Amino acid sequence: MRIAVTFEHGEIFQHFGHTEQFKVYEVEDGEIKASEIVATQGSGHSALAGMLAEMEVEVLICGGIGAGARTALEAAGIKLYGGASGDADAAVAALLAGTLAYNPEVRCGHHDSKEGHHGHNCGDHHGHTCGHGCGGHCH
Repeated sequence: MRIAVTFEHGEIFQHFGHTEQFKVYEVEDGEIKASEIVATQGSGHSALAGMLAEMEVEVLICGGIGAGARTALEAAGIKLYGGASGDADAAVAALLAGTLAYNPEVRCGHHDSKEGHHGHNCGDHHGHTCGHGCGGHCH
């Protein structure tokens, strides 16, 4: 099984569509056998789902994610664990142990806002404002 995590500096990156890297884990018999960091090459929301499908990823762990990206992942048969935060390696270990804390209803609703990106919620930013990994959308 292949598990991908939106990735930045060892942590789960908090905005799927703006992630510059995935950390991809190869899992066999419930154990991590290998991992690699893969650059997204500036791909956008729907292109990222296609990229993950091409890499044969079965599970994605991420922070915030928009409805369009959720739909693209679902169409690609990729199971989503959104709303996760913290250390990427620990999140994968928790997923394998059945203890991953995530929010199955997480939405990154700022894409639908008529006022730009004010008041968005892209997962758990631990109280951060600007520079939290959501493309600097805070105002």
